[in-house]
Amino acid sequence: MFYQIDNVLINKEITSVNFACDLEKCKGACCTFEGDFGAPLRHSEIPVMKEILPLILDIIPPEHRKVIESEGFYDEFQEELFTKSYDRKACVFVYYDGDIAKCSLEKVYYEGKTNWKKPISCHLFPIRISPFGGDILRYERFPFCEPAIEKGNKEKTRMITFLREPLTRNYGEEWYSALEGLED
Repeated sequence: MFYQIDNVLINKEITSVNFACDLEKCKGACCTFEGDFGAPLRHSEIPVMKEILPLILDIIPPEHRKVIESEGFYDEFQEELFTKSYDRKACVFVYYDGDIAKCSLEKVYYEGKTNWKKPISCHLFPIRISPFGGDILRYERFPFCEPAIEKGNKEKTRMITFLREPLTRNYGEEWYSALEGLED
């Protein structure tokens, strides 16, 4: 079942699931899971990321830097863009804080060095956007996110509440208010 707000379809599950990331338990697995491609990117994000690139090169592991310097930071496949991954696992923008994978783009944002946080697909995770004449928002389940569901249930934090910032960033306050008002 789907709800619709403006030209956006929202899978009902997004409004009914409780979710709150628990980095201590998942270790940033969303940035390091195995696959041929990293996070989906928008064409408009590439120039912004190119501009931020010099700020993160000393933060990321040397092997990630080598990939970026030799192959670039994104792949294109069937007209879609994705971050490059290192060894088919970690996004090239990952750095490690102890045993937790974190985003170097987000790090320089919090340090006040840029006003752009990270790709919207990363910011919205585990919500994925599929374009079909308008956006379709769907919840993509991953086993490594089980601690986030447990924490969300314990704290009674709805996924849409946890993801308020990226949802508002992408669709605006008025749209988010309409989403928040939907029955779960």
